[in-house]
Amino acid sequence: MWLVFSKEIIELLRDRKTLFFMIALPILIFPLIFGAMAYFTTQAFEKAESKVLKYAVVNPQYAAEISDELAASPQFEQIIIGDNDDYAQLIKNDRVDFVVVMPDNYSSNVLSSGQLEITLYLNDAGLNLVYNRVNSIVQNYATQYQTAAFTTLGVSSKQQQALIKPIVLSQISTADQRESWGEKIGGMLPYLLFILCFQGAMFPATDIAAGEKERGTLETLLISPIDRTKIVLGKFLTIACAGVTTALITVVSMAVWGIVLSRGFAMQFVADFMSQIGILDFVLMFLMLIPLVAIFASILLSISIYARSFKEAQSYMGPLVIFVVIPVMVALLPGVELKGGWAWVPLTNVALAMKELVKGTMDYFQLIAIFGSTALIAVLLLGFCVYWFKQEKVLFR
Repeated sequence: MWLVFSKEIIELLRDRKTLFFMIALPILIFPLIFGAMAYFTTQAFEKAESKVLKYAVVNPQYAAEISDELAASPQFEQIIIGDNDDYAQLIKNDRVDFVVVMPDNYSSNVLSSGQLEITLYLNDAGLNLVYNRVNSIVQNYATQYQTAAFTTLGVSSKQQQALIKPIVLSQISTADQRESWGEKIGGMLPYLLFILCFQGAMFPATDIAAGEKERGTLETLLISPIDRTKIVLGKFLTIACAGVTTALITVVSMAVWGIVLSRGFAMQFVADFMSQIGILDFVLMFLMLIPLVAIFASILLSISIYARSFKEAQSYMGPLVIFVVIPVMVALLPGVELKGGWAWVPLTNVALAMKELVKGTMDYFQLIAIFGSTALIAVLLLGFCVYWFKQEKVLFR
């Protein structure tokens, strides 16, 4: 078994593509994802805020103040339209970004005119900030008119606040910062880890049986005096080692980047959040990935044994990513928590446990069910893999 394992490891280390997915990708994936998200989000907001918006005003004479401010702003470009033009079509054809229709009862004296309703036509699909930019101008005048009305009525500032909001419901959350942010982003962690571990195991698994069939070297290995069970175990350990290595590097990468962030290379709340996750939590995440990787390794090796060629094995393994993602998506559903039967559901229980570890609310007694159920499934699948490898009709179909 160890002879087969050492042979496969040596061949694995010679494959640069596999090494990239095992080592380089986990190290780079987290800074690239967070850095790219932050960069492109910032760029998108800056572009949306600085874009000169083309607009048209209908009935500008009713609200001369707002119309004049829009016309005077360098952030807006006024377009003259006809009385019978279709506003939606104008926006669809990119002639204008928005159309403002002023009401005929517009007046600075809201006590006599009543509530004013300005209609804004826009396409709010996408990040354009049209409403926010127009609303900032409108609200300035709304505040002025409101203050003038209260002054006319002789209402003090204290009374104004009471009239606008008679009752204020104050919210005090008992969740700390770690739990709050862990609930928001904790679900993405198992998604990344599962995919990376699966890919880290998939590439060596594809070559380790199907690749040998294609190269004609599997027959040489089978006629050797090594028992077939030991051959399977050696190949299984190689695939599992690749997956565990990917898992270890991924978790270490998270911890290292958490330290980097905590030293001021990112937003402060991210640094504070990452620094609150303890070493024990990272260790438990890694340990939970070991039986999970064993499941992946057993399934992938069984498929690779069945496939006639490297390409056929890839075509079988590719769709399995869906079955890796679905349990993570289930863990993100409302009401699904690491309680009761969910602690025994394979893959979903690990995803829920990782989320709880990130939040800092983990019930450590649940680890018994998580490790027990995941390890049991891994052993059963490995037993099937050994049985599968001993079938001549499968090996030489």
